[in-house]
Amino acid sequence: MNIQDIHNLFLQCKSLSIDTRKIEKGSMFFAIKGENFDANAFAEEALKLGALFVVIDNESYFIDGRTILVENSLETLQELAKFHRNYLKLPIVALTGSNGKTTTKELINAVLSKKFNTKATVGNLNNHIGVPLTLLSFTKETEIGIVEMGANHKKEIQFLCEIALPDYGYITNFGKAHLEGFGGVEGVIEGKSEMYQYLAKNDKLVFVNLEDPIQIEKSAGIRSFTFGVNNDKANINIKNIQANPFVAIEYDNFAIQSHLIGLYNANNINAAVSIGNYFKVDDEAVKEAIENYIPENNRSQLLKKGSNQIILDAYNANPSSMSVAIANFLQLENQNKIMILGDMFELGKESEQEHKIIVDSLIKQDNSICYLIGKSFYLNKVSSEKVSFFETFNDFADYLKTLQFNENTILIKGSRGMALERTLEYIS
Repeated sequence: MNIQDIHNLFLQCKSLSIDTRKIEKGSMFFAIKGENFDANAFAEEALKLGALFVVIDNESYFIDGRTILVENSLETLQELAKFHRNYLKLPIVALTGSNGKTTTKELINAVLSKKFNTKATVGNLNNHIGVPLTLLSFTKETEIGIVEMGANHKKEIQFLCEIALPDYGYITNFGKAHLEGFGGVEGVIEGKSEMYQYLAKNDKLVFVNLEDPIQIEKSAGIRSFTFGVNNDKANINIKNIQANPFVAIEYDNFAIQSHLIGLYNANNINAAVSIGNYFKVDDEAVKEAIENYIPENNRSQLLKKGSNQIILDAYNANPSSMSVAIANFLQLENQNKIMILGDMFELGKESEQEHKIIVDSLIKQDNSICYLIGKSFYLNKVSSEKVSFFETFNDFADYLKTLQFNENTILIKGSRGMALERTLEYIS
């Protein structure tokens, strides 16, 4: 069965799933092998749960005429996604970057949905499986697709662009993320810039933040739409950015007051404003979309527990995002400040040095108590009145039980694997 035949069957289905726990009646199920399981074994269950068709790549699990046997289920999923994208012929905005991808994607979607029927990547389904699933969620009713692309090694963004075929692209930044896979910061820049290379090769358009010299350099010669701060050369000139703690910006005599914390979120807002302007979304609608956006999923959330104000930014962390989060927190005028910070993962041979840089900066500051949790921070343990070290979260949890939090402002940030949102259980 060729890909067009599979696509014809896909169009008969209500949705597509790779997880039998999320099967909808009338869906298509793709059996994608995992590291520790063979999803082909779930094909029969998928049919019993209401799937119209199942795609497998192990003939031992063939059931009946509803079974589509292919050579490789994952490669077929990717090929089907590309075919579907070409079938729909809708404009696609793609974005990648080291930090802020998901927040920026959500803001862009909020803005563009004020004028268009949009569909965007759900959560952070942004890899070699997530991008195809996103594309296959688009329908004839979708007017603009917004696709987030993540990567932890070179050639990954190139591969995802060749599936999604974006018409527009934006790179949030080039930071110290996934250094282990990219082989260092230069590797990160090279890897993320693969999006620029695709856009240039296909005469597409890139959105460029003129505050970022790397973006300016790497996007040279590509059709672009720019934004900057107090920059008359930019297509969109943002003015008067503030964050205390929520980000507020002004442009074209419009003031926008967001629910996003920290100056590092200003660029995410600025990008959404600019992309909205490019697609001619009304200024009032842009303002309303951003002001109504409230972050969730442990991303820059402002919470209240008892008399305490908590900035929960525990979804993920790398040296770049950690540094700007700390800098923003330290400039807040609040009293009784506490930082609870966890290890940063996937840094490879750079890990010890990057954690040491954070520790050194925290020892020098004198307006916040700091608790550092995890083996990598603990390796850099020093004697300090302001900074305390805990090798594991359980060690920190035992210490937390002895503390009383009263009228504190607290920053919680660490890599996903640290799950520092658990700290909330101990704060009242």
